[in-house]
Amino acid sequence: MKQVAFQDCYPDDLSHCYGCGRLNEHGLQLKSRWEGEETVAVFYPRPYHVAIPGYVYGGLIASLIDCHGTGTAAAAAYRAEGREMGTEPAFRFVTASLHVDYLRPTPLGVPLEIRGQVKEIKGRKVIVTATVSAEGNVCARGEVVAVQMPEQMRPK
Repeated sequence: MKQVAFQDCYPDDLSHCYGCGRLNEHGLQLKSRWEGEETVAVFYPRPYHVAIPGYVYGGLIASLIDCHGTGTAAAAAYRAEGREMGTEPAFRFVTASLHVDYLRPTPLGVPLEIRGQVKEIKGRKVIVTATVSAEGNVCARGEVVAVQMPEQMRPK
């Protein structure tokens, strides 16, 4: 049985993110899952995700690291409490800090693999490191400092 993606467990009112919201029909709809102690997602860039012909736009790479990082943070928070994803009260994280290092040009036309690892969980903060690879080559690495979404950000 295929594991449900973290982002598919977000409550409907918090599922509109451009990068990972399942209810955003124009978004990227990134899907992240556990693979042992790491998290993994695969994304297929479209021809319009171009920077220069043949290469992926850097903003897309940052978005993939960002959304994979916040999804990993939510999954890690559930795991730390011994709860199933999607149970109430819902954990939803937002980005406090995003750092991306671009290591080599990322080719367009091949699937991108995003891998994340939880570096630290402390209170309402989770730090996640991530890489984006194409054809087995790490093209970018990043770090996301994710914090639990403040109550005032939740839709009413």
